[in-house]
Amino acid sequence: MNGMLELNDVVVEGASKTVSMMAKEGEVTCLTGDSREVRSHLLLAMLGLSPVRSGFISIDGEPLNRQTVKTLRRMMAYVPEELVADGEVTVYEPPTVQEVFEWKENRDAAISNGLLEEEIRRTMAPRKKAQLLAVAVLRKRPILLVDQPHVLSADYLRQQARDGHIVIVSSDDEEILRVSDNVIEL
Repeated sequence: MNGMLELNDVVVEGASKTVSMMAKEGEVTCLTGDSREVRSHLLLAMLGLSPVRSGFISIDGEPLNRQTVKTLRRMMAYVPEELVADGEVTVYEPPTVQEVFEWKENRDAAISNGLLEEEIRRTMAPRKKAQLLAVAVLRKRPILLVDQPHVLSADYLRQQARDGHIVIVSSDDEEILRVSDNVIEL
């Protein structure tokens, strides 16, 4: 991977204007402005889970489309703002460590009790937010998408970028904006 996720004149549901950006390996890119919903749709569009009304998304020059979405999605770890009882995750009050292991993608990543607890502590966030972020990081994907990270995770996210990830966050929080290399005003 060369380390670049690009949006070219992308419009997603609810957005009133296009977004163009290049997020590079080693950098934190923050999507800010507009509504939380639009920012979430934009992150989900990067995963191929929310429709793009116009424009295109590419990773290292490879366009995100029906033929490439599954391959490109394996390069990404997504941290939602919160979990809902929908899809693979059906329990969140909060899940036990054992439940986290039972999620297929996490079993495949060989996340152990010790590793998960250590990573949770490193995030500095409250437990529920920390679990989501820690699991995503431990999946060791080159692209980390984080919707509304907790303010206490700002330096942790900065460190993830320094460790070679492409980190894209959605936030209006001043501390998150402070650690961001690029701020994209929607």
